[in-house]
Amino acid sequence: MSDNETRHCLPRIRSSYSQLSEKERKVADYILVHSNKIIHSTINQVADDLNVADATVFRFCKRIGFKGFQAMKIALAAEIVNPIQDIHETISESDSSREIAEKVLRSNIRTLEDTYHILNNQTIEQAVQALLEANHIEFYGNGGSGIIAMDAQHKFIRTGLRTTAYSDAHLQIMSASQLSSDDVAVLISHSGTNKDMLRVADIARGTGATTIGITNLATSPLSKKVDIPLYTVSQETEFRSEALASRIAQLSLVDALYVNIMMARKDQSKQSLQRMREAISSKRI
Repeated sequence: MSDNETRHCLPRIRSSYSQLSEKERKVADYILVHSNKIIHSTINQVADDLNVADATVFRFCKRIGFKGFQAMKIALAAEIVNPIQDIHETISESDSSREIAEKVLRSNIRTLEDTYHILNNQTIEQAVQALLEANHIEFYGNGGSGIIAMDAQHKFIRTGLRTTAYSDAHLQIMSASQLSSDDVAVLISHSGTNKDMLRVADIARGTGATTIGITNLATSPLSKKVDIPLYTVSQETEFRSEALASRIAQLSLVDALYVNIMMARKDQSKQSLQRMREAISSKRI
């Protein structure tokens, strides 16, 4: 993305306003009034709020000189989010080290509490049952979510179930293409808008595999594509903290699924743990 494409979003809207169509002006008005909300939203959410098609929002972004909605959001965020907010929304320059640490910890605690309150018993049970019945479980995630996918496999390997984790986009697509209706794919994405994850979801569903999504509570493309959506709640977007607090919620959801599986497979899990402990013991002094 060029430097010119990362700034001047609001001025572009104002200067192009007279040339916009009626529907495009509707989008422009919405962005000018709700700039802070836009950078937390997906293109689907904006279109739903305005009762217009996603294509209308996309055409508007192109009309004012951006490659798409995401490019427009990045430019908008650069204009309205100051450098301190870019790290963490509630932190100020005058905060002491202790105050910064306290705010980060409280943010994590709030994210866990909020995620707990929106847990859906039915979807959790569906996810657990699908994992228990799976012939093979594959975890997919990119960037920070890729680390969550690796952590998930690190835990689930203890269950005795066959698991794999991929954080490389090419390997994800290759692997997903080899799934079957007996397998489960767990896709992890905070924003739910990652193109690679959406492609993997399409491929996995095309094989008949059951798909589970772990994503932020929103009407995101990923939540619509998967069979079983599991949600976290975080005040962050991709423009703040690289979704630090959301990682804690994602890890906790994985933990909840893992413990459920271990409880349901008591005997098998006990044997698996024993074999693993014996194998790992040779690595210790």
